[in-house]
Amino acid sequence: MPTTSPSKQRDQQQLRADFLNAKREQKLRNRDAAAAIGITEGEAIAACVGIEAIRLMPRFVELFEEVPLLGPVMALTRNDSAVHEKDGTYQKMSHNDLVGLALGEAIDLRIFYKQWRFACAVIEEIARGAEKTTQKSLQFYDLHGEAVHKVFLREHSNHEAFDALVARWRDPDQQPGMKVEPVPPAAIDSPDSEIDGDGFRAAWKGMTDTHQFFGLLRDFGVSRTQALRLAPPQFVRQVDNSATRSILEQAAASALPIMVFVANRGMIQIHSGAVANVKVMGPWLNILDPGFNLHLREDLIASSWVVSKPTSDGEVTSLEVFDHDGNTIAMLFGVRKPGQPELTAWRAAALSLPLAASMAEA
Repeated sequence: MPTTSPSKQRDQQQLRADFLNAKREQKLRNRDAAAAIGITEGEAIAACVGIEAIRLMPRFVELFEEVPLLGPVMALTRNDSAVHEKDGTYQKMSHNDLVGLALGEAIDLRIFYKQWRFACAVIEEIARGAEKTTQKSLQFYDLHGEAVHKVFLREHSNHEAFDALVARWRDPDQQPGMKVEPVPPAAIDSPDSEIDGDGFRAAWKGMTDTHQFFGLLRDFGVSRTQALRLAPPQFVRQVDNSATRSILEQAAASALPIMVFVANRGMIQIHSGAVANVKVMGPWLNILDPGFNLHLREDLIASSWVVSKPTSDGEVTSLEVFDHDGNTIAMLFGVRKPGQPELTAWRAAALSLPLAASMAEA
């Protein structure tokens, strides 16, 4: 049964036309073209349903756990400040209620299906140099119209499996459009004086697993950046915002294996291994390696912290970078398996990073 009125249908046709014009005339990627006409990427792609896009049924867990059938693909997860791209196959898919895992050797994901609202297959013509080629992808968006995750087929992917998956999960409703809700304003931290600082610091010192940190934030009602301000001082160091570039260059020079996390509301994507080709292009800090690309806006980094958390395997050290609203841009760790201490070379590299100017002057 149609869910879009004829007038709304015309509105969607106009949105699609405006979106495609912005892409073509300004040579913009989908996200930027949507922003240029004042809508979200999800709304832009949903306006293309029936032509470039096929709406898929919103049974996200069952649908997504069929992605391994596609063979080798590229997985993409992004937030406002960073894009994380990994080539590989989806493996060891599982879920517990609306929280899922993909634990492949290359594609390593933590999945939060509760945030997912819209799924589609996109089949579009794109330019590669002077030639045009057909690009196929699965794309998933949250209730705010922001991309949660994308799966791009490569030439050597299983295209027949993609076509069969899309046919199997094709939603009977192929009317264009999606409803989105505004992104809520950034939460305002409670005054530090209202936080049980002593209790929080004692709980931090008592951690035995890094995953307990999320419970700490909830139990004491603090944001992540507020937690770093209130932490026991021996466990945190605010460092200069050049730290991400510095530690990536150190890792590349020494073949130090690292873990790079990029997340949004509905997905965490992780790279584990060495990095080699670190390039700066304007505001973008990039890793351009076979099988792994990272694109991170250095100019959007508002604060950077080296953080140590106690675990049963010893302290675990991370570099965590945040934007002006306190949102996590990326987190970096040394490669480590459960039950093993972290790499001493990683800890030494993290602790060698220069302090932020405000800390150095204190």
